Amino acid sequence: MTGEHVDALVATAPDGISFDDLRVERAADGYAFETPAATHTGLDESSIRAVAAESRHATNWYFWHAVAPQKADRWAFLRWLEPSGGVDDRYDALADGVATDWGELEITVSLGEAGRRRYHLRHVDDADRDADSLDAYDDPLAARDIATTDTRDRYRPLKTAPSLRTGWRFTGLGPTELVEAVEAFYPATIANWHREREGDLDVSHWRETMERQTGMYGVVKTWDRGEGYEHVNWVAEACCDDSQCLKRREWQYDEETELDVDGGDGVFPCREPCSLVVSAARRWTKLEAEEPRTYEFELTPSEKEQVEAIVDAVADGRTGEIREADVYEGANRYRARFLRAKLFDDDGNLAGTPTDPDENEDAAEAEPTDD
Repeated sequence: MTGEHVDALVATAPDGISFDDLRVERAADGYAFETPAATHTGLDESSIRAVAAESRHATNWYFWHAVAPQKADRWAFLRWLEPSGGVDDRYDALADGVATDWGELEITVSLGEAGRRRYHLRHVDDADRDADSLDAYDDPLAARDIATTDTRDRYRPLKTAPSLRTGWRFTGLGPTELVEAVEAFYPATIANWHREREGDLDVSHWRETMERQTGMYGVVKTWDRGEGYEHVNWVAEACCDDSQCLKRREWQYDEETELDVDGGDGVFPCREPCSLVVSAARRWTKLEAEEPRTYEFELTPSEKEQVEAIVDAVADGRTGEIREADVYEGANRYRARFLRAKLFDDDGNLAGTPTDPDENEDAAEAEPTDD
């Protein structure tokens, strides 16, 4: 293995090499080999082989041109995982391992034999856990199964939701295997990240995305009735917050109209409303078409605050964190059950108030009398 980079360098020298402060060429008087540390000229083939065999710059060149995947987005992603600076500084850092977060993934790059990089992958929440306590995998496609369900074994319809389960690791992956695993966890994120860096991210905004909807999803188009785009702000706030999705939303209402809601801080961009957003928007379109009604309830101040606390806890996904003993928490299960026992009637109506009073009146009129 240690001779592969030397053979490749000698074979490439006639065409010239210039990469990461390494310059190699073949002239009439022999080979030239230059790095920031030293310059060698007039080398015969035996001499340049000896110099290249001991050079970090030579192994670095070989890794990036013969080992790392050459597809532009994957190559750029792997380069991004390494620290900036010269080859010697990077090699020194990689000897101890360099960790980078990608969503809920922690990717650590370390230095292997002859400049080969080895990649180690685990959940960010497992960063300080002993490796032996984590389930070990070596097939990058196993990431698909890991990403399918969360810690509570529930299906994850959105792969970029911050609900990736913990307790696993991939160790000693090659560069191609690492990219395959990352793409299995977060499909298309590397490609879109690279497109954005190159200024080529093709963003499809809300209006144009909704105009493409057909069939049962076509109803979403009826939500735009000239009343502005406040409803899209509501959708983005509900679905596209960092607490719900790790992507950074780049789509707006349309090309000229930005939404008022922050797009998030994710490292990889979201280029269009996803299928989950479209599906949710379809449901909200129907719900928002309902005519508003006025309901009257009597609540104590504490009960009003408790209803607000319950909605917040459900919306933020915190209900599982509230213990049974936390009776001071408004969304505590026992407090919610007490509120239901006190305020709900046998038909599940809050304060005995039916959702549709007309239906109750019609039912009452239809009841037989004793006359």
